[in-house]
Amino acid sequence: MDLAEGFRNHREKIVNKWTEYTLSTYISSGFFTRERDKFSNPVGGNIREALGNLFLLLIQGADPKEFTGPIEEIISIRAVQDFTPSQAVAPLNAVKHITREVFEADKERKHLIAELYDFEFAVDLAVLAAFEVYMQYRERLYQVRINEIRSGSHILTDSKCPSKLLTDENKHVLK
Repeated sequence: MDLAEGFRNHREKIVNKWTEYTLSTYISSGFFTRERDKFSNPVGGNIREALGNLFLLLIQGADPKEFTGPIEEIISIRAVQDFTPSQAVAPLNAVKHITREVFEADKERKHLIAELYDFEFAVDLAVLAAFEVYMQYRERLYQVRINEIRSGSHILTDSKCPSKLLTDENKHVLK
């Protein structure tokens, strides 16, 4: 029994555990893990699909450039939320531990743990790529904020009524 067969036999289990772990890092994790409909739960649906696609690329030994699509699907969601950079990319690294755990529980495939080096190296490359994607999205987000401030549109999007702000400012001037 080789590693490819081990991945084929446990792919669904590994991806499901990986998805559950990733979705558990969100504040609304209960909803994201329970609701399977992609239209009712686009975050959960996109994460499930992207992790499944990324796992296939990882076990196939694909070129790390091919990781970009699934990674962008995952990180684009996490980059606009209140995750630190390490929190945003950490779930990608979890697949190494999940895979070892699943193989450890299977007596027939336990010996395959020693052969996971290339897979784990591919995961490490995916994590590094995810960090780069995260930084690109954050840079884009901050550029949008700068443009909003320059154009004055932040007054309309970040505050209460503009006339209320003027009234509040005048109160400080009068005191």
